Amino acid sequence: MTTWTDHTADRPISLTAPSGIDRAAHHRLDEAWLAAAWSHPTTRAFVVSGGQVLIDETADGTTELVMTPSFEAPLTEAHRYFLGTDDDGVSYFALQKDALPGRMDQSARAAGLREAGLLLSQRDAGLMVHAVALENWQRLHRFCSRCGERTVIAAAGHIRRCPACGAEHYPRTDPAVIMAVTDHEDRILLGRQVHWPEGRFSTLAGFVEPGESIEQSVRREVFEEAGVTVGEVEYIASQPWPFPSSLMLGFMARATSAEINVDGEEIQEARWFSREDLRAAFESGEVLPPYGISIAARLIELWYGKPLPTRGTAA
Repeated sequence: MTTWTDHTADRPISLTAPSGIDRAAHHRLDEAWLAAAWSHPTTRAFVVSGGQVLIDETADGTTELVMTPSFEAPLTEAHRYFLGTDDDGVSYFALQKDALPGRMDQSARAAGLREAGLLLSQRDAGLMVHAVALENWQRLHRFCSRCGERTVIAAAGHIRRCPACGAEHYPRTDPAVIMAVTDHEDRILLGRQVHWPEGRFSTLAGFVEPGESIEQSVRREVFEEAGVTVGEVEYIASQPWPFPSSLMLGFMARATSAEINVDGEEIQEARWFSREDLRAAFESGEVLPPYGISIAARLIELWYGKPLPTRGTAA
């Protein structure tokens, strides 16, 4: 029985739900508008550093980004990135700094996207993933790939221009496929990467190569990593994954062979699981589920038919 369209499909994948933020890209080259937006009393800004931001719990128990009015924000001109506006006309900026600012009340804490993405509201998570992706790109692409000259930031953080040869460079996004592979018995194929802790299993994944369609990439990656051939491929959803610059393209795929032969380089172990096998392995702790923020968990859930069980619980 295949359950790809059951009620679990109604639950949004982390970092993909509508954030309520209009990125307003048409303002990125309008320096006068950006200056006015930055000086407006309703504008909010937050610092991103090394992929982390400050988060804090509110009185009602929710978690939010630590944001300040722009006039209270740390000083930075070059590394101030415009993220967009909300329905109330509030503008949002991210400030890239070498370190996160201290907090007098000591209640806020630093958090990366894997933790904060599960805690923040859709608005705050959307702002954070945008900021982290820009910061990663800005830190890693400071020089012109055409002539080697140091580039300068433009378009409110969304372009780097070369003053020597005039080339413009845009934020890099690397497409990667991630797939829940099932066989003729409707078992799911999960693998463990060589650097993962013992028991951590997840769906297979890999980068799309030049000149390759995403369907071809799914079939190639599954065969290279696990020795399993794939026929039918069905696209499910995508997820931004700025670690540092991926866009995960999620699929369900049907295997046409069942024998496993792992590559031993990326995948240390791969196994077929029935729903009963996976339930028992999760409950006993023999298998650790993928990180909750990852689209991998949702792909497995779509096959499983309901939220995944955890250790010591029945499902």
